Amino acid sequence: MAKEVIRVVAAVIERDGRYLITQRNAGAVLPLLWEFPGGRVETDETEEHALQREVQGRIGVEVVIGDKLGDHVHEYAHYDVVMTMYACSLAEGVHPYPATVNDLRWVTSKEFLDYDFPPADEKTMSKLLGLMRN
Repeated sequence: MAKEVIRVVAAVIERDGRYLITQRNAGAVLPLLWEFPGGRVETDETEEHALQREVQGRIGVEVVIGDKLGDHVHEYAHYDVVMTMYACSLAEGVHPYPATVNDLRWVTSKEFLDYDFPPADEKTMSKLLGLMRN
């Protein structure tokens, strides 16, 4: 039987050399891990629409969606995740806040290694940003 394929989108938001990451809630799947803001693409929506909806729901602000950075398939035991990342930016003077996430932080790419990410996010980040854990 074919595994379910879950499409997710993530916003790579950079400002002054730092990237915005958010922490999953304690009650979420993969609790308290860090990730780029985003979420699941519903069957009837575009990736861009899903990204805007998910980001606004999680950090309370709209993003300006830029180039598609690429995608990556991560196989879990019972389903596959296809994660697509987009370069995004925030409008001037816009300040994200943890609307429905546990926390958020602005970190440098080197600081990514200090945070625990879900396997799909980590593989995608490594691929796109050239980061590898020791």
